[in-house]
Amino acid sequence: MRRIRLELSYDGTAYSGWQVQPDQATIQGELQRVLTRIEEAQVTVHGSGRTDAGVHALAQVAAFDLRNPIPPENLQRAMNRLLPRDIRVNAVSEAPLDFHPRHHATAKTYRYRIYRERVCPPFERFFVWHQHAALDEAAMERCARLFVGCHNFRAFAATDERYTPDADMRRTIFSAELHREGAMLCFEVRGSGFLKHMVRNLVGALVEVSVGNLSGDDVAAMLHSGRRSLGIRTAPPSGLFLVSVEY
Repeated sequence: MRRIRLELSYDGTAYSGWQVQPDQATIQGELQRVLTRIEEAQVTVHGSGRTDAGVHALAQVAAFDLRNPIPPENLQRAMNRLLPRDIRVNAVSEAPLDFHPRHHATAKTYRYRIYRERVCPPFERFFVWHQHAALDEAAMERCARLFVGCHNFRAFAATDERYTPDADMRRTIFSAELHREGAMLCFEVRGSGFLKHMVRNLVGALVEVSVGNLSGDDVAAMLHSGRRSLGIRTAPPSGLFLVSVEY
């Protein structure tokens, strides 16, 4: 038995997220469909994390077990031939048998893109959040710095059965920065791990601060207490990209 590691990119627009769901197109489901055909037996793929419906990836990491002796470069070609064109395998390599893409990850980086001009180009519409109204970008930059460090991010997580009252919702954010690329305002955040909808809620909080609906003190209080006492807008999934996973 071999453990194979993949690095893949995908346009998540047409998919109901990473995780297999009944009667839904998912990234994990497409990978397992193709690999089961190659292996001629059921293959289970494990990812570094579960991206939401409509979220994209530049370098998602996944792993699975395979008996087929096909060389990695031939496996890459076979998978890309069989997969939909909005999912691409960028690299295939042998991995230690105990390698797990989620458990062994030490950091992840996400990027969120906000398009700031009045008219959004049609070929960007699935890959940005179009926000052309006035935003105080300096206030957003100041607020983003509050996320850095180890905090209880429960206030910035979606409801999930995994998040019981006793669940540890602390995560460490190593960096959180905003920068402009022409009409694009990009928020890039690197951390030890992320909760469900956490990045989208961080972006939503930045936008609420930028229009005066929240203050930096409000955000700091939620990070300290873990309680969402004030409303946070969840940014749409279209602007979010998983950029990299570190090991």
